[in-house]
Amino acid sequence: MSDIRCIDSPYPLLFGPISGLFHSNIARSYSSSPVLPLRSIYSRQERGEGHGAAMAGGGDESAPTLEYTPTWIVALVCSVIVLISLIFERLLHRLGKVLKKKNQKHLFDALQKIKEELMLLGFISLLLVVFQGSIQRICVSESLTHHLRPCKRDDDATLTAHYSVSSSGGIVGGGRRLLAGGGDSNYCQKKGKVPLLSLEAIHELHIFIFVLAVSHVVLSAITVVLGLAQMRTWRNWEDLAQNSQGNAPLKINQVQQFEFIRKRFSGFGKDSFISSWLRSFFKQFYGSITKTDYTTMRLGFIMTHCKGNPKFNFYKYMIRVLESDFKKVVGISWYLWIFVMIFLALNIAGWNAYFWISFIPLILLLAVGTKLEHIITQLAHEVAEKHSAIAGDLVVTPSDHLFWFHRPKIVISLIHFILFQNAFEIAFFFWILTTYSFDSCIMGKIGFVIPRIVISVLIQLLCGYSTLPLYAIVTQMGNSFNKVIFDENVQTKLFGWVEGVKKNAKGTTVKGHKKPDESEGVLLQNVAGHETTPGRRGNEISEV
Repeated sequence: MSDIRCIDSPYPLLFGPISGLFHSNIARSYSSSPVLPLRSIYSRQERGEGHGAAMAGGGDESAPTLEYTPTWIVALVCSVIVLISLIFERLLHRLGKVLKKKNQKHLFDALQKIKEELMLLGFISLLLVVFQGSIQRICVSESLTHHLRPCKRDDDATLTAHYSVSSSGGIVGGGRRLLAGGGDSNYCQKKGKVPLLSLEAIHELHIFIFVLAVSHVVLSAITVVLGLAQMRTWRNWEDLAQNSQGNAPLKINQVQQFEFIRKRFSGFGKDSFISSWLRSFFKQFYGSITKTDYTTMRLGFIMTHCKGNPKFNFYKYMIRVLESDFKKVVGISWYLWIFVMIFLALNIAGWNAYFWISFIPLILLLAVGTKLEHIITQLAHEVAEKHSAIAGDLVVTPSDHLFWFHRPKIVISLIHFILFQNAFEIAFFFWILTTYSFDSCIMGKIGFVIPRIVISVLIQLLCGYSTLPLYAIVTQMGNSFNKVIFDENVQTKLFGWVEGVKKNAKGTTVKGHKKPDESEGVLLQNVAGHETTPGRRGNEISEV
């Protein structure tokens, strides 16, 4: 057993959670209960049976420490762990160099964000390992552990055995002695109490955190890949729109003759509020974005923000925005960790809380998809209400008032939460499946488990193929544009110039001159020689 302990020392910030996996698997191999994995071990130890009793033999050591472990075993195990760590680190480094070579700055930033999450994850794991001895010495009354449990315990089960490991057979108890700073496994028993958290529970907890973080990163990447695959057809629409720009003769058409108006604002119930929202709800499931939708919104964006550049590549701009937002989606913000704590606290036997919680991301996803579709309908409605005939192409007017709270950025925050909550559901399922079993009481009844898995898969597919492409194009229908509209060199020079203006303004104030009027904005339309030229003084650069 001692050769496994070496896993905690090398590269703890990255592979700390893996060590707990080995410990938990070893402990579970002796277990007969999915609810209390160590119950059988403890009962055997109390009777003086098994390997622990044989090794005790009159001493307190249940397993050899590093002092009595062959050096070749220690060196071999540590070498394997270090080798795996170095290979993983080199792969990430190589991937970063490839992204930088291909000038994929936003994807490189996303990779750096993933590294930060792995570092945070490893640090959480290290803290759990280091302070597990201290946690074991926090004693609480046994009566406090009788309530709000994921599983109901049998009346004849011994609760104290679940929280302690006998000194004659500490399979897990002595496994982390070096980092935990020791700790008497019978410390709380002597006081007639039980530890706040058992060693096995601590190990399984930081394994779950590891699985959750990895699942979130992987599933977010899959969602973005599905969205990009769905958006590939838009490239052809972009090419056709650029080639046809200015070639068609200018003529006057009735508003209802435009295909965009006919599909989005016509037919029975076109003026009905309820009918409009119902059509938007069902539209997200089939053909969420059509060719006319794309070309109309593309033209509206160009005429609002890039009027001087009709050949502006709207497709490439959206892809860059999506890559930039990916950096935020893969991260786990502090408020998401708060939701994790709340969800863990609600996992109480008989409540079936996770079944009801699984509907939250689904409802939010459907609401977001419906709202984005309804924004397109509103664009068509505003044009049809204002004009009866239009000379030339149909041009919609982007505006922030179309979005919730007049904030287009709120959509990416909702998608972030949806993906994280869905990752929580999937991670929890596979963690229970591998840690305990499908028949474990903590898994829940099959009638509640299967719908949760179906909902999670549905969310993943719908978000990737429908909601994310909708987000990519519809959120461009606001008053502002993203800073990725400029290439990296222009961004650096532009924001450097803005900072210089701010410093000069502060300098003139200090010297006693009048402070510039706060209403004065930064004019951007004179940035020449680049892909785009913003068209109005009131345009803003979004920091998304």
